[in-house]
Amino acid sequence: MKDNGLLVQYFTANTTDSQDLWKKAAEDAAVLKKMGATAVWFPPATKGAQGKEDMGYAPYDLYDLGEFDQKGSVGTRYGTKDEYIAAIKAMKDQGINVYADIAVRQKLGADRIEKVTAADFNTKDIPQMIGNKKTVGALSKFTFPGRKSKYSKFKWNWKHFAGIDWKQEEFKKRVCALEGKDYDEANKEYSKYDYIIGSEIDFYNQEVYDELMAWAQWYEKTTDVDGFRFQEAEAIPAWFVKDFIEATSDVPVAAKKKGVDEAPEYVHKDIFAVGDFWHWNTEYLNGYIKATDNEASMFDVPLHFNFHDASVADGEYNMADLLKGSLMMSNPEKAVTFVDNHESQVGGVLESYVEDWFKPLAYAVILLREQGYPCLYIGDYAGIPQVKVKSKKTILNKLLKLRKKYAYGTQHDYFDHSEVVGWTREGDEEHKDSGLAVVMSDGMGGTKRMYVGRQFAGAHFADVMGNAKYDIKIDDEGCGEFYVNRRGLSVWIKKDCKL
Repeated sequence: MKDNGLLVQYFTANTTDSQDLWKKAAEDAAVLKKMGATAVWFPPATKGAQGKEDMGYAPYDLYDLGEFDQKGSVGTRYGTKDEYIAAIKAMKDQGINVYADIAVRQKLGADRIEKVTAADFNTKDIPQMIGNKKTVGALSKFTFPGRKSKYSKFKWNWKHFAGIDWKQEEFKKRVCALEGKDYDEANKEYSKYDYIIGSEIDFYNQEVYDELMAWAQWYEKTTDVDGFRFQEAEAIPAWFVKDFIEATSDVPVAAKKKGVDEAPEYVHKDIFAVGDFWHWNTEYLNGYIKATDNEASMFDVPLHFNFHDASVADGEYNMADLLKGSLMMSNPEKAVTFVDNHESQVGGVLESYVEDWFKPLAYAVILLREQGYPCLYIGDYAGIPQVKVKSKKTILNKLLKLRKKYAYGTQHDYFDHSEVVGWTREGDEEHKDSGLAVVMSDGMGGTKRMYVGRQFAGAHFADVMGNAKYDIKIDDEGCGEFYVNRRGLSVWIKKDCKL
């Protein structure tokens, strides 16, 4: 019997630098299993430019997972390498897969400055060049003296980067293309905001490609993770993501024996990959997925924006459009659906927070529907006191139990009204008493006649969310008049069933 999958994002933008997240994760593995988690998304484990204060998105040394005394600390913001691997093992012992967050677009915290020829570009309209090429100081030499070439002897220099964001001699931010590098092709199709961060990696450089593929295999073999989340996928070529997945899927498990000329043995492992591409246009997301030969999934950013828009519209949003333009509807097998995350939360770098009153409705959409792979944000579940985000644990626990026990079978959609919409699931034989009806409203509420299945004819249904105070009887045609109150969510299951 196959239960519904659930991904949990196990960190927020406000996760502290107390270096104990990996320890806490190991302790919480059983709790996450009980919630219904089948996978967990961990923050970047690599050493960042700010040492233990770094959230991992300013990567310094990809081979340092909290093992070497670099950037002022041995451990990262979240703990040591040993604690990281122990947390992964604890999750896998519970049957929970682990996805590693990786930032491979850029490097920061260089060990030395190099004098290079570069040209300034307009940060608001790349590729408009400003002035002439000149010699500048680039933070582009990475030698990792604290690691002393353990795991890799590769040293990075300016030839391995396409551009820099900092002209050292002028102490000000710049977008600088290094000599021989062309931004026109790299960036003509997608959004130009925030394009250069630190020293921007040149994925078309063969030495860079070989090193990153070697690191990919090392990372999988060292940690035994089951997948990867690619930060800012729009700045990473789709072909690179495809090759990365292949490199980590077929990993050598035995080197050549001394004196024997034979190929290494390989074991195949299904690697999950999801890209973070912050764009409202689903065509861009689907285009990227296709360019990976459909190997990668993508976060359903358009659906998140729909949630946000509905939550701030004060009842003026057309609920019939709630799913329109989403990856959930256009490419459900590759859609990782979410309500909020560390970037969209209050105070996040791309803040587009879904207001609290709408959170139950949004989570019902990603948790109780057939399409998409839902990602639960731990910040919504546990709360984020630093930015006054309250815990939604009580209502989310209800929805998680509904997902695990009842959200199965054929789905029927009723997104046909500006205020009151819903859907039903008929249930299946593998999950006893499964099947449900969901109805929600951003306005005054009301009833909606929906088909839940002839097998339920004569059965009484109750709203487990506690909004409707009465039961309803399913008619001989398998339909019911399902009620929802003002700006509310009701989920109806058979009256004699329990969460």
